[in-house]
Amino acid sequence: MTHPAPLSRREVLRLLSAGVAGSALLPHLAQAASAAAPTATVLPRIERMGLQLYTVRAALAKDIEGTIAAIAKIGITELEFFNPFGKDVAWWNALLTKHNLTAPSSHEALPKTDNDWGPIFDRAHGMGHKLVVVPYVGDEYRGSKANWQRLADRLNNGAQKAKAAGLQFAYHNHDFEFAPVDGTTGYEIITTQTDGNAVKLELDLYWTVKAAQDPLALVKRWPNRIVAVHVKDAGPAPERKMTEVGAGTIDFKTILATGRTQGLQHWFIEHDNPTDPIASITASAAALKTL
Repeated sequence: MTHPAPLSRREVLRLLSAGVAGSALLPHLAQAASAAAPTATVLPRIERMGLQLYTVRAALAKDIEGTIAAIAKIGITELEFFNPFGKDVAWWNALLTKHNLTAPSSHEALPKTDNDWGPIFDRAHGMGHKLVVVPYVGDEYRGSKANWQRLADRLNNGAQKAKAAGLQFAYHNHDFEFAPVDGTTGYEIITTQTDGNAVKLELDLYWTVKAAQDPLALVKRWPNRIVAVHVKDAGPAPERKMTEVGAGTIDFKTILATGRTQGLQHWFIEHDNPTDPIASITASAAALKTL
């Protein structure tokens, strides 16, 4: 059976205005409607943008107020903390309010014992953090399956205490979690031997690619578990040099679109060692705004 060639919307309107009978257009209209039918959920543009303050640590050490003002001017709306820089909760809250910023997340090192989370969670509440993220672990939790399992136990314990405190809890990866160890990887242990309802994930897209992993595959594997991502780009293999969003090879549009349909709440711009922090943030923010 031969189907009529599809007409554009402009062609249909032209024919109608010329008095062509509607019945003659029905086959074309049906095919045009079918072609125009949405095949996936259309998400709104990314307007809310975050920044991990580690990116501007050197600038903050010199001038906190000026640096925060510059960040807000770029269009950043959310901050992820890692250090209060000697300032108390009230001081920070006043500065954030002044610049219409929120601080939904913070990186917090594992405390010495599981009983030492209390003051960390208290500060999180005071700052308005909703998410507490363990960003890094030392050699005592790496290198063997037993070490990674000890970390999984500590993450489970911390997550339960965070839940009791009304906070969300997550782990942030680098590349070393994906190194083979005793037939598995640290990341596999962290994700499969912790409570997925309590221990969430902050996926660092750069370090995931640096470890030769596919971040989109991980996003699909762990729906409703990856609640935040760090957005920074990776250059071509084999160096995979860290660079600004849009200057490398990572498909942020697909990753963020997929993540946002299954629980992704925050995307924080980051660059570990930018030559010019403000210029780096500006470039990454501009690229994100196009998604």
